[in-house]
Amino acid sequence: MKLEDIKVIGVVGAGVMGHGIAQVAARTGYEVIMVDVSEEVLKKAMELIESGPFGLKRLVEKGKMSEDDAKAVMARIKTSTSLEALKDADFVIEAVTEKADLKKKIFAELDKICKPETIIASNTSAIMISDLATAVERKSKFIGMHWFNPAPVMKLIEVVRGALTSDETFNLTVELSKKMGKIPIEAGDGPGFFTTRFINSWLVEAVRLFEIGIGGIKEIDEMCKLAFGFPMGPFELMDLIGLDTALHIAEYLYNETKEPHYAAPNTLKKLVLSGYIGRKPGSRGGWYDFYGIEK
Repeated sequence: MKLEDIKVIGVVGAGVMGHGIAQVAARTGYEVIMVDVSEEVLKKAMELIESGPFGLKRLVEKGKMSEDDAKAVMARIKTSTSLEALKDADFVIEAVTEKADLKKKIFAELDKICKPETIIASNTSAIMISDLATAVERKSKFIGMHWFNPAPVMKLIEVVRGALTSDETFNLTVELSKKMGKIPIEAGDGPGFFTTRFINSWLVEAVRLFEIGIGGIKEIDEMCKLAFGFPMGPFELMDLIGLDTALHIAEYLYNETKEPHYAAPNTLKKLVLSGYIGRKPGSRGGWYDFYGIEK
């Protein structure tokens, strides 16, 4: 398959990452089919693509695209609650919850549904690609394509080969990333790749510093932004990506490496168990909400 052969891109999962990926693909000119088990989540995703903080209306207001172009982008995105809708997709990007069993179940179904030449990519931020690839027969056409949040804004894509990923699949994924305005960088296939292992250490250490009283939540966030020039602090970032996602990643990295500095802090577990998972549908809030802190 060549880059020009890709006409239809499938996105599985319409949550925080999925709808952003769908927006980027549609804005690039691709027909997009976005699949989620929930009609409500799909409806919310389309609303965010159109008028969310990184949505098309904001781009129109800033003069970065016309209203007609925005309408055309929206028209290129179709939604479905069935994976069967992806039977004619040329490239499929999975962006569901960071749970290996769930992802493998989806990949096994996609492997049967999609065309033989279709490439299946995972947006996993931590799970080894060679592990996820055990769910499919098309191991040479399976790859890691780790986007960053918010997908319409962040430039980096980590491209990760599994043990049996072909050069053709890797090169095509790199080309596609560039066409969508991103900067693809290859990372090795290990738990957490590069960025997640790096960022997880920062996130869990911030929680531990809070637990032992070295700094408050707001103070730690402010110090990280002012001292290091980060756009947001660790607690703000966890609220954005989801505390449940941060917890799953920490637990996965610890289970895979047995290195104590990756282990999930108890306070993070407490918030997730209490329903505080950040800026996600159905969440009771995030760090600032749980502790009643004004931003």
